[in-house]
Amino acid sequence: MGPFRTVIATATLELESHSPAETKRLARRLARLLQPGDVILLEGPFGAGKTVFVQGLAGGLGIKDQVSSPSFILVNEYHNHTTVYHADLYRISGVEEAVALGLEEYVSGRGIFVVEWPERVAEVWPAERLWITFIVAGKRERKMIFQARGDRYVGMVQRLARFHRGGAVGR
Repeated sequence: MGPFRTVIATATLELESHSPAETKRLARRLARLLQPGDVILLEGPFGAGKTVFVQGLAGGLGIKDQVSSPSFILVNEYHNHTTVYHADLYRISGVEEAVALGLEEYVSGRGIFVVEWPERVAEVWPAERLWITFIVAGKRERKMIFQARGDRYVGMVQRLARFHRGGAVGR
């Protein structure tokens, strides 16, 4: 008899946004489903809408602070009934630097951890997470691919699909 293997549930959801306002609305919907301990990873080129998405998440969580990309300070903190840690890892050189900066503490922390440029240190992320890839599909249009890993995130993506007409969830 061979060793046991853990199987993690997965789901994929593709959605389109036709404006920054629509991207923020979608993020506000997702915010309703978030809780402390969640890890949301945002991948995409410059100008793809990652920070706009975080602005919507923060607004959906009742955060009134102005949300901007923490490019030079790496992590911004926003507080309301929960804490949102917003990281921009574009300038991170690799896993060793990420560990030295204490990234793991945010992952296992008490707040919601939202990360731009997570692919720079893909090895450090937990197996269960929500990874969103932003694709520029036009001047204002964006395609967002939500890749959920783990039961909690799969449920989140399924609920988001019901919120957003026209979204297709695949497993």
